[in-house]
Amino acid sequence: MGVGNEGGVTPPNDLGRRLREIRAWRGQSLQVTADLAGISFGYLGKLERGDKHVDSRRLLEDLATALRVAPQELTGRPFPPTDPLTNEAHAAITGVEAALETYDLGEDPGVAVRPWPDVAEAVSTLTEQLRENADYAAMGHVLPGLLGELHAHYARDPERRRDVLVALIYAYRAAASVCKNLGVRGLPMMAVRAAHDCAQELNEPEWLGYAAYLRGIMGGPGARQRQYDLAVRAVDDLTATPGPNAIQVAGTLHFIAALACAVQGDTVRTYDHLAEADDLAQRLPEHHENFAGLYFGPDNVQLWRVSLATELGEGSKVAELAHGAHPDTIPLRAWQASFHGDLGRALATDRATRVHSVQSLVTAEQLAPQYVRNNVLIRETVTDLLPTASRDHTGRELRGLAHRMGMAPR
Repeated sequence: MGVGNEGGVTPPNDLGRRLREIRAWRGQSLQVTADLAGISFGYLGKLERGDKHVDSRRLLEDLATALRVAPQELTGRPFPPTDPLTNEAHAAITGVEAALETYDLGEDPGVAVRPWPDVAEAVSTLTEQLRENADYAAMGHVLPGLLGELHAHYARDPERRRDVLVALIYAYRAAASVCKNLGVRGLPMMAVRAAHDCAQELNEPEWLGYAAYLRGIMGGPGARQRQYDLAVRAVDDLTATPGPNAIQVAGTLHFIAALACAVQGDTVRTYDHLAEADDLAQRLPEHHENFAGLYFGPDNVQLWRVSLATELGEGSKVAELAHGAHPDTIPLRAWQASFHGDLGRALATDRATRVHSVQSLVTAEQLAPQYVRNNVLIRETVTDLLPTASRDHTGRELRGLAHRMGMAPR
């Protein structure tokens, strides 16, 4: 453990401790585990001692594969709630889980329902207001009852089924997002599969492609190649579909393919898919529908450029790329927070830019606290920065952030 400049002992490196414990449980030596993960013996030792931190999805997933466990076994997710709002969000998961297990498309759940205009308005509030604010507690509270009403309308009102199917896809996307960003295993894919069933019932290329996008963005980290294959196949399926909606879905699927490549360390293909997405963004007409809340376009391409460069460990280049990004143009706080979190992670790799790293991480938390406090890679970055926290304003900001994450001594 390190000692802070104000006399407080920094928290133990939980991920490093878990690495050591699971490796011992497996009976694997440092050398064998390091070889399986594709890193050096010395680097693994530093990770276990907390002298180094896990700074990418690729490293986390390689370590989990080497030890034959899910990445969540290393990270400890879901993390214990540290504030009333996060506690409320976690408490709401029980109702979401029950809804995912209970409702099947075409079966009337027998619940009381509001008139369709009221239900449609509730879906709009969920997808626009609550999703935009990354308010997982409120989303988790609304989802169980709303899913029941939507399934009831689908069973009872055949003439409105297309509208209900689209609303169900939005609701299941929200359920997957809440569960994934709070670190709950299993439930995100249950929600994604339910959304896929709705897309299949619609049988429209854009919605089938959107379901493939959900599979990629919400799917587990142990299936990157599968996510890549599904994304590429879905892009091919959209080739013959005209119009801006298909362009937006295809472009977003290229993001999924690029992320899968980046996590697997394939820089060339990462940027190939990003270039394909950029080309599609340039082909969009000036005025077009924001299909399914994807916000696909040049600004989104630039946000992904920053995220992918961070994943590839391109450090100082990320700061340069960030100057050309405009996260505020996309009104989703979690996406804005993801941008600032990625930038903060990248800046943390250079001592000369660590002050700016803290500023970016704090900005991310201010935008979407529930998202940031449960983000594994941001927590790892904060852990890495704490031992060198100074007495100045930046140090106080960093310790405050760590405290709100439940990582600093009280």
